[in-house]
Amino acid sequence: MGKQKNNNSWLSRPVTETQISRGGRLWLYVIATLVMIFLVMPTLLVIPMSFSNSQYLEFPPRQWSLRWYQSYFSSTSWMQATATSLKAGVLTALVATPLGTMAAYGLLVSRIRHAGYLTLLLLTPMVVPVILIGIGVFYAYVKLQLVNTLAGLVLAHSMLAIPVVMMVVSSALKTFDLNQEMVARSLGASRLEAFRMVTFPQIRFSIFTGAVLAFLTSFDEIIVSLFVSGGDHSTLTRNMFNALRDQVDPTIAAISTLIVACTSLMLAVTQFVGKPGRPR
Repeated sequence: MGKQKNNNSWLSRPVTETQISRGGRLWLYVIATLVMIFLVMPTLLVIPMSFSNSQYLEFPPRQWSLRWYQSYFSSTSWMQATATSLKAGVLTALVATPLGTMAAYGLLVSRIRHAGYLTLLLLTPMVVPVILIGIGVFYAYVKLQLVNTLAGLVLAHSMLAIPVVMMVVSSALKTFDLNQEMVARSLGASRLEAFRMVTFPQIRFSIFTGAVLAFLTSFDEIIVSLFVSGGDHSTLTRNMFNALRDQVDPTIAAISTLIVACTSLMLAVTQFVGKPGRPR
């Protein structure tokens, strides 16, 4: 009886002071769960397929084996592509995070009349189809001789990652009281010092999240990589696409499982690293 009473009180308790109870929103929770299952299920099916001993992709596996993981880690081409993707992802995060943070901060504190149009301009890479961006970047890189280079890959991925960082940091800055920074500046601190000592500690979680998303944007990107990467600087996703196009290699399932695991781990880490500490 006590347990049933606690469940009833939980369902009847309002989500917030101004919203309806959890019981009234139970239908919404059910629909959200079904949608999540629908979206996640195809990804989860790849995991058991990666442990199959078959020469082809099959579900459910008839025999379990680590054969395709061994094939991945013992392949020179796969390891080289993985190293390229990791290098490009880290460098993209190092480039996009400060630029996206500065863009978000500058647009917030600037007194430019048409700052909203500049924001839309910076967010253009998120709106324009990626295939058009890839074609445009390819033609520009041909003239600049940046095709199949790590520098060209990082610049192209940074263009796609900067809007992501800018959106994450902008959402944090909108909840930040800039008067705190003005107080620091009135006491003699420069704008840079005020940002470093007052603003940055309070939005560092958003900046860290933006850096992780910038890395993942680069690591998972494939369309632009098909145009600008190749040879010794071919990315992991590009090699996966080529392998899937030419032949159905179960190694792709093993690589996909590792990518899903690493991506999930990094997103989970963002929930614990960079958050403001508890007040003493």
